Amino acid sequence: MKKTFIAVICTSLLAITTTAQSLVDYVNPLMGTMSKFELSNGNTYPAIGLPWGMNLWTPQTGKMGDGWVYKYTDDKIVGFKQTHQPSPWMNDYGYFAIMPITGSRKFKEQDRASWFSHKAEIAKPHYYKVYLADYDVTTEITPTERAARFRFTFPKTDSAFVIIDAIDRGSYVKIIPSENKIIGYSTRNSGSVPENFKNFFVIQFDRKFDYKATWDEDHFTDSDEISSKHAGAIIGFKGLKRGDVVNAKVASSFISFEQAELNLKREIASMGFEEVKNKGQRIWEDILGRIRVSGGSEEQLHTFYSCLYRMVFFPLRMYEKDATGNIVHYSPYTGKVEPGYKFAGTGFWDTFRALYPFLHFVYPSIATEMQKGLISDYKEGGWLPEWSSPGYRGVMIGNNSASVVADAYLKGLRGYDIETLWEALKHGANNEGPHATGRRGVEYYNRLGYVPNDVKINENVARTLEYAYDDYAIYALGKALGKPDSEIQIYKERAMNYKKLFDPETLLMRPKNEDGSFTKSFNPYSWGGAYTEGNSWHYSWSVFQDIEGLKQLMGGDKMFVQMLDSVFIMPPDFGDNSYYRSIIHEMREMQIMGMGQYAHGNQPIQHMVYLYNYAGQPWKTQYWVREVMNRLYTPYADGYCGDEDNGQTSAWYVFSALGFYSVTPASTQYVIGVPLFKKAEITFENGKKLQIVAPNNSPENRYVQSITINGKISTKNYFEHFELQKGGTIEFKLGAQPNKQRGTKKSDFPFSMSLQP
Repeated sequence: MKKTFIAVICTSLLAITTTAQSLVDYVNPLMGTMSKFELSNGNTYPAIGLPWGMNLWTPQTGKMGDGWVYKYTDDKIVGFKQTHQPSPWMNDYGYFAIMPITGSRKFKEQDRASWFSHKAEIAKPHYYKVYLADYDVTTEITPTERAARFRFTFPKTDSAFVIIDAIDRGSYVKIIPSENKIIGYSTRNSGSVPENFKNFFVIQFDRKFDYKATWDEDHFTDSDEISSKHAGAIIGFKGLKRGDVVNAKVASSFISFEQAELNLKREIASMGFEEVKNKGQRIWEDILGRIRVSGGSEEQLHTFYSCLYRMVFFPLRMYEKDATGNIVHYSPYTGKVEPGYKFAGTGFWDTFRALYPFLHFVYPSIATEMQKGLISDYKEGGWLPEWSSPGYRGVMIGNNSASVVADAYLKGLRGYDIETLWEALKHGANNEGPHATGRRGVEYYNRLGYVPNDVKINENVARTLEYAYDDYAIYALGKALGKPDSEIQIYKERAMNYKKLFDPETLLMRPKNEDGSFTKSFNPYSWGGAYTEGNSWHYSWSVFQDIEGLKQLMGGDKMFVQMLDSVFIMPPDFGDNSYYRSIIHEMREMQIMGMGQYAHGNQPIQHMVYLYNYAGQPWKTQYWVREVMNRLYTPYADGYCGDEDNGQTSAWYVFSALGFYSVTPASTQYVIGVPLFKKAEITFENGKKLQIVAPNNSPENRYVQSITINGKISTKNYFEHFELQKGGTIEFKLGAQPNKQRGTKKSDFPFSMSLQP
């Protein structure tokens, strides 16, 4: 174990201490890949692709079908997989793999696997290269949004092969020797798709085939075309000299072979490998370059841009452009080709908190497309998704599509049919849908104001708290749209339903029975049951819309701060974990971080450190924000403290490193923390630039002494979205000791519903 750890650190340090020539060079796609089922350090894989592309590519070290596709501690690669996997827990859909080999022909994963070393591996957002030791072959990949170029450098051999694995559970391949081409499709998926779901692919080589065969489930065949439970192909080349290169162009489509060919022609055409690679780097430089930070350590720079890289993948584009240039997509709801935008691969339970607010803040154009994609979801499937991959997935809780829709509009996004989304929000808020859409327990919630604990609906406290917040989001959007009180007042009232589960005895959120009595057997440390992947100490802060109201329930500023402080000093007790029947990885991740009950590796509590701003002690937010950034994030393979989760845990870091955070999505305020860098410059799509400077920033100077906005002193504990979008300069003066006068007045506190008329 010690040797593995030392190897990881040494390799990672070597990787990140190279002088960065561009922002891309600061990104480590291997951050978070040293994970496993029992313990997540990110649960990521090296995603090689373009921002929000339709497809990603990754080296595969795990067994096909295993969600842990790439583990840093593995030592063999079995293929290079086109993937759409948002997380190991969701697994993948429509995937296939390519693998070069030499020697005898083979196909099965365990037979074709090759040893590799991280010392002979280069991973960048737009480029991957690795040496496959068993075959003396170097593989390189560079992607576009829906296509990619491969470059295989072979040794001297008469038996060079490339395997195309279309994966099991129903697949097809056809070898077309006259065109040096292979086409095929994969139907492999993890659910939420119709029976006709296929990912069509086309692979064009630059050499004629000297050998060819297809794979039929468990044996080779001489046929050029095969449809099988598990189809594949192998093509070979003779007479290669050492250093000879075989190039391949790959594209895919969820619509048809013809569309895959069109995607290949549009996105690669005659571009060579280096041209595609350079274009990919320029795209990444633009996306990463919207935020430029400086004045931090090399490790902090690598962590920041590695996190930003993770934030701009999911949800993936699932739409394509037809021959006439129209936006179309294969619908996982109707099984047909439909007009309009479509995105897939995100769970709003995770990402409504910071990822989507960040997209609305810095990348509103793509976020507008995502809103259009939600309209497609609703029109074709009848519901907004809460987890999509690519259709509705029946996991997690809440109705947080309301937050994503409301936050976008309230942050100024326009140019889409908001009225259809408004109807979708009301529909979801008042009905229970399939596959975790709508609201489970909605009849109880709308009648009682909470989901009871004794009606066989699990995670009922978590559901109630999230529904109440979602009702706030619906109310806020309705108010912005000018909807009449007769239509929106009910959502304003329901936004206060969190109060119905507050227990004045424990000062925590506690499950309640249908008759109005609190459940007697209550252990605030116990995970699960009435809570989602956490306990009462984690979920009791989930009153994003009304922290002031929660504070008053707890007894005011002093007691509220004591409750916040308690989180960090309590032992990491799991209570009675019988709900999960074992210690789940989220429990273990909290336990080993040495921060008491603060479980940053999971989403429900991530905003908690910012809540001191609502009780007149913002310096404690500054202390704990810096502690979390310093202790729980690094740019290495073990760089996260739990699941990265489609950009959410990364978004916490990026927001926090800039000096503020979206405690209340669907409002226009960001709560202030403390910046990590001496300078950050954000370039908005409106052309304005915002500079955030902290000239005397240092590890010791973590406390805010004063803040000026365009030269004017501000004592507020928050920034306003539209003021930031105007650009200008925010200057933080930092010091080694807290300023216990700044931000202590109630007029300085951030938004809460209780403080609004």
